[in-house]
Amino acid sequence: MALSPSEQDRLRLAIMHDVELLADAGGGFIDRQVLLDYTIEGRRLPLIDYGGRGIRNPADFDCTLSIVSSLDGPYPDRVGEDGLFRYSLRTGDPNAGDNRKLRRALVERTPLILFQKPVKNVYVPTVPVYVVDEDSSGSEFLVATDDAVWRSYQLGVLDPEIDKKYVAQVVRRRVHQPVFRARVILAYAETCAICRLKHRALLDAAHITPDNDADGLAHVTNGLALCKIHHAAFDQNLIGISPDYRVHVSAAVMSESDGPMLKHGIQEMDGVTLHLPRAQRERPSEARLETRFAAFKAAS
Repeated sequence: MALSPSEQDRLRLAIMHDVELLADAGGGFIDRQVLLDYTIEGRRLPLIDYGGRGIRNPADFDCTLSIVSSLDGPYPDRVGEDGLFRYSLRTGDPNAGDNRKLRRALVERTPLILFQKPVKNVYVPTVPVYVVDEDSSGSEFLVATDDAVWRSYQLGVLDPEIDKKYVAQVVRRRVHQPVFRARVILAYAETCAICRLKHRALLDAAHITPDNDADGLAHVTNGLALCKIHHAAFDQNLIGISPDYRVHVSAAVMSESDGPMLKHGIQEMDGVTLHLPRAQRERPSEARLETRFAAFKAAS
């Protein structure tokens, strides 16, 4: 039985809420099988396409529910300088079924889920996103991942105050950083590099070179998988990591006495050797660690 427009809207919002919860519980990303086995209100409703197509168009929905972008292609999806995500149409008839429902989402201003796939079987959601335009070449849809950009397009004019610096920050936060987190956590086998905690939901991707630095690239070699406590300690220079991958706790912290968490969680980490990714190409940059360690020593 077909769903009414109001039922579609209600179900769509409930699904988006679930996706956010699933991502939070999974350390920012969701496994493929979870998305394929998804059920809501007794209804089995896969959130991605079984056949690997990049557009999920459930039969009972008038508009596309989700789109998938793989970092390794086959389509050249990317973020432009205007902060809009370029999503490539499927090859062939631009008015074919998949593209038609996505185009209807543009006309009706329907929210979607964007899943980025940094590695096989792993999906990083951005919720919600909106299709705001179609490229003049007819080969790409333009997708807003930020509310301010979306509101500007609703008004029919791009707000001049949404400058390039703002756009860069938004894109980093909404699109690049979740993918960076997923790739770093997976590189470290879902394990804190310092304490070996293996609860994925409690892990972060810490930047070695801070992300607000011009050289703070969202690349695995600029990241460390750390539990939330050690991430905060690293950011506050309570913990430093030398280029030989050893943990150093500041002298001030080592002299404190403040209960078992400080003692076992931080002080006993002094001198520990990092748990590292298996792949040499994914290990933290020694040059970045050296620069960051110098800052730690200066602050200690």
